Amino acid sequence: MATSVGTVPGGMTTPAMTPGASSPESERDAEFQEHEKILSPEFLSVAQIIEMLREDAEGVQKKLATFLNFKKLQTCLKEAILLDYYTSGFLWAREMDFSIVQYSKFMTLLDMLLHNLRTLHMSLEDSLKWIGEVMAEIGPPHLQKNEKWNVFDIKQAKAIIDYLKISLFQHYKLYEFLFYSTREEIVIGTEQTIEVVKPSGCLFPNPLEEGISFDIYSTFIEPPTTLDTEMKGSDHEQGSEESQPEASTSDTDPLAGFTIEDVKSVLGQVTDDILIGIQNEINERLQIQEEAFNARIEKLKKA
Repeated sequence: MATSVGTVPGGMTTPAMTPGASSPESERDAEFQEHEKILSPEFLSVAQIIEMLREDAEGVQKKLATFLNFKKLQTCLKEAILLDYYTSGFLWAREMDFSIVQYSKFMTLLDMLLHNLRTLHMSLEDSLKWIGEVMAEIGPPHLQKNEKWNVFDIKQAKAIIDYLKISLFQHYKLYEFLFYSTREEIVIGTEQTIEVVKPSGCLFPNPLEEGISFDIYSTFIEPPTTLDTEMKGSDHEQGSEESQPEASTSDTDPLAGFTIEDVKSVLGQVTDDILIGIQNEINERLQIQEEAFNARIEKLKKA
């Protein structure tokens, strides 16, 4: 019999039997050779499988990352998802107590499913058909022409199908998005808001330095108000006017003709006038500070 080429698992070809002339022995040999190509080449070697069987779950994950040459697991989402996919499959196979050959075929099956999705853009329906054809070749013996080709029994084949349903097929759209959608690199940064110091001419005073009390700030740092400037100017003018008559009478004794009682009374009046002036100035300053505090409190309430 002659053969025609058709689609096969793993990019191989399977023979489709057509009428023709061939001997039974050559037909069996060709069929055996094609069966040997199912799920080949192996995804993991026998030595790698034996090495991972000695490890716990974390060790299996590290070994697979080394075998698959995944070096950007901390920053690459794709590598992290694929590593989790293969690690979960291997740990599930260990729970099923598979043999070394069964481990090899099952892990290759997982890899070929992703290969068909990533490279051949195989849909979910096509993947289900493909897995059905593969399980017919390596599954229970009553589905095959030769019992020697059996890899999984009926119970194991059903368990594999159930596992693929909840692992790959249930999230098939997400895996399609993983392989087909382009992702932009996101730059991780920190945004900070900085408040600019307002000019001294505004209604609010400049920010206080940490640890400086308001009294010190108002006395030495805060710019003087207009009223204070005018008061200092008037005091300076009065001082200059008073200095002129004093200069004219500096040659004579200012206390001549006055008794001690007169001097005491004059000094008492001067002292009272000075104290009253100082008291008034203090009251004015306190009133100005009170108005400034009230204005600041109103602004804070509105904010």
